[in-house]
Amino acid sequence: MWQMASGQLSRAGALACTGCRHACHVMLYCDTKTQLFGRLPIRHIILMQMRFDGLLGFPGGYVNPSEETLEAGLSRELLEELGVALPILVEDHVDCCHAPASSPYSSSRLITHFYVKKMEEEQIREMERTAASTATDHGQEVLGMVRVPLYTMKGGGGLAPFLSHSFIGNARSKLVDSLLRLDLVAPEELHTALAHSLKLHAHSAEDLRAALALTEAKRKRF
Repeated sequence: MWQMASGQLSRAGALACTGCRHACHVMLYCDTKTQLFGRLPIRHIILMQMRFDGLLGFPGGYVNPSEETLEAGLSRELLEELGVALPILVEDHVDCCHAPASSPYSSSRLITHFYVKKMEEEQIREMERTAASTATDHGQEVLGMVRVPLYTMKGGGGLAPFLSHSFIGNARSKLVDSLLRLDLVAPEELHTALAHSLKLHAHSAEDLRAALALTEAKRKRF
């Protein structure tokens, strides 16, 4: 079997999978010395996006390895979503695995490839400007670029609420893994943020149930 014990796939094994679809996504990030409100260090800028389906994810999309390399396909997707033909290298490749069954757009026949690319801060800022002004997918497949808040404010604001949002497929786990692997957030801080995000998620569920009850009452009146 070419599938690894961890559930992940080797790059060669993934490309050897006949009948499989492939999707490539990348985490673009940089270091920064800027501060929120002039006192809270932001530390790093990580770009994600709000997708057309209301879920958070990383830039990228479907690639056909029979017609293009994974990296060329990802660069093509970035041009459509960010308006920049950003070169992606094989060295930027982190891992690949079968898409989780919980993903609304995947099956066991979809293999996801994840990349991480560190850039300069001005490059990241230029990408944000270009994505909102010239990218063909802006306002359609991509509703807007967002930054991951890698700080924790008094009262718990910042990373914890962000992690409590809805993510596509394995995007949240890829984000958490990258934060740990690249030492962008201390493990203790990330653990605390995740624990708090679970509480926020439970509170959001209560709000949704209340909103559902309200709409149900309105619906029965008509």
